[in-house]
Amino acid sequence: MRIPGPEPQPDGGVGAVAAAGGLHIYQLRLHAEYGPVVRFQLPGAETAVSVADPVLLEATAHLDKRPERLFEFLAPLCEAGNLQVLPAEEHTPWRRVLLSVLAGRPSHERHAARFTALAVDLADRWGRQAGRGPVALQKDLTALSLRMICSYALEDEATDPDATDPDATDPDAADPDAADPDAADPDAVVAAFEEVLTEYLGRLYQVPAPGTEAERAERAARALAYLRATVDRVVAAHRSGSRADRSDLIGALVEAGESPARIRDTVMVTLLAAHHTTGVAVSWTLHLLGRHPEAADRVAAELDRVLGDRAVPEYADLRHLPYLDMVLKEAMRLYPPGPYGARETTEPLVLGDYELPAGTTVFYPFWAVHLNPDHWPEPERFVPERFAPEKVAGRPRLAYIPFGIGPRSCEGAGLAMVEAELVLAVLLKRFRFRPAPGHRVTPVERFVLWAQDDIRMLVTPRGTAPRP
Repeated sequence: MRIPGPEPQPDGGVGAVAAAGGLHIYQLRLHAEYGPVVRFQLPGAETAVSVADPVLLEATAHLDKRPERLFEFLAPLCEAGNLQVLPAEEHTPWRRVLLSVLAGRPSHERHAARFTALAVDLADRWGRQAGRGPVALQKDLTALSLRMICSYALEDEATDPDATDPDATDPDAADPDAADPDAADPDAVVAAFEEVLTEYLGRLYQVPAPGTEAERAERAARALAYLRATVDRVVAAHRSGSRADRSDLIGALVEAGESPARIRDTVMVTLLAAHHTTGVAVSWTLHLLGRHPEAADRVAAELDRVLGDRAVPEYADLRHLPYLDMVLKEAMRLYPPGPYGARETTEPLVLGDYELPAGTTVFYPFWAVHLNPDHWPEPERFVPERFAPEKVAGRPRLAYIPFGIGPRSCEGAGLAMVEAELVLAVLLKRFRFRPAPGHRVTPVERFVLWAQDDIRMLVTPRGTAPRP
């Protein structure tokens, strides 16, 4: 049976995606028109099939190959092979090492206090800004999430919230070339990584950036060289045994016998994957709570009950915050940080009434799966109670897939949830969030599900009356 979908166009699908406002919205429209399985055109994929039914997705859950052309933009970040498209025989043992660290409770617990301290630093800054206008959530929270993952991956080598002024505007203060070669400066690490992202993701999404193409390429190359040198110093210190405080991630990769180049690439890709996603997830959660004050009040009451007079949580408190967990999951259902994933079949695959040939690009449209009305009644409503244990048990396993599925799913999912819940607990124990009047929030695709003009909200200390 032929898979339904739009008629092929000479431009290879570019126009249809652009007209929709991005691939994430295009997939929503395709599934609304053609059903749970859709064939469509996509640059870089000769045959693409999008699957929005969680039951049918089970037949694809074993796929362990990513389409190489769709991930070519990440190749310049890697010197030991593009980690996003490693062949299965290389990927499986490498993934096993990552999961032993990133999914492990001991590692989460060891870093929780550091994550909390970084979140408190941002909260203090927002507290000083209260009453002076709205804050730009995604800008500040993605910077926070980058600091957190730098702290995690590079230990205290790369981030100290007291070391520099986060409000500094002098570009030389964050110039990678201005940093002491023997000590990583947190602002320099953040600025360098942002420079790399701006260049490589800007190419992918054709986002305007200052300077000529040659100037941008030169800045990105210098920033990338600085980041690699920073990671190399940490790796060398681990190998020599001179570091008393070791990075869990680098330590595990060194112990597993990975090459310096592969370790460096792994750290770079981890920074990329974790940088935007955690900050974006927290931003969308606060956006939704600002529009649903009754849910925000319930979260605040839960935090007061569990933390008492303490201003910040400890790692052990997270398991006593079930409603906060439900709120975060419901936010990631409505606004999944990564809007889609992709795999490639290596042999023919039967998918319900259809057979996909080998070489087919299979798309996982997370947003369309999460809005499937067969499994999510009134799918566009914000209802955290959907994630009560009894509700979860009544749904297909793959009805909720914010971190992907199968052997290529996100290794850092557990770490991301810990980071996000700690940040939310710090912020919601201290503040009330309200939408900035007149500000329109429009989701767009920028590698993650971004907001076109950020998410601007008014931040008020709890216990004070909000201004009208």
